[in-house]
Amino acid sequence: MEAVIAVIALLFLLFVVLGAYATVKAVGAAKRGVDRTISQARRTVEDTTLRAKTLAQPGPAGEIAQLRLKLRTSMRATQDALQAGATDDESLKESLGLFERLSVHGRELDDELKRLESEPDKGALIVRLPGLRERTERITQSADSLRWAARDRARRFADDDLDSLSAQIDVEAGALRHWTTEPKPAASWPETPAPDAAASSGQTWPRPPESRTADEPTPPAITPPGRQPSYPWQKKARPESTT
Repeated sequence: MEAVIAVIALLFLLFVVLGAYATVKAVGAAKRGVDRTISQARRTVEDTTLRAKTLAQPGPAGEIAQLRLKLRTSMRATQDALQAGATDDESLKESLGLFERLSVHGRELDDELKRLESEPDKGALIVRLPGLRERTERITQSADSLRWAARDRARRFADDDLDSLSAQIDVEAGALRHWTTEPKPAASWPETPAPDAAASSGQTWPRPPESRTADEPTPPAITPPGRQPSYPWQKKARPESTT
């Protein structure tokens, strides 16, 4: 009885632990989903604000907003392309590592540009703009190079797969169209063997009756008694006696 109670308690404890683990995982997934949604919303608001600044603030402040928007757009597009391709291509994991190293420089530049947005000294901004443009251009060019290389690789694989599939379809289509129509043997009556062959085999085929002319008399079917043929070995018939 004690063993049964211990087993029941152990099962109950196991169910409690599994339930708690599932709850923690569900809460974590929900929290990550909420954080992702908040991050996406924040990025959307920041990008919209930067676009508005590029149009509403001419001069150094507007150019800084434009540089920041260009940097963020390039880095985000490259990250999405590499992460999407890495699920099917293991070779892109090394590219993801390089992108993470590039992202460190990108975040540093983005933070610096964000601080300079509120810089009141326009002269200092004008002095620093050439260096900021160069850094932004170098980072975005590297990100664009990784992104386009990943896309070209994915397109190349798709083209190779399409070529192989097209070749297989051509072979299958040719096999489906390859058929032969053999003529069926026509029914025929047995042919009359040649005379030599009939003689050698001992078989004879009935010959059709010969045609007679209209003037030729037809022979009687039964020979009259007086006209029966006589042979030497036959005895002459004696006359019947009347006595």
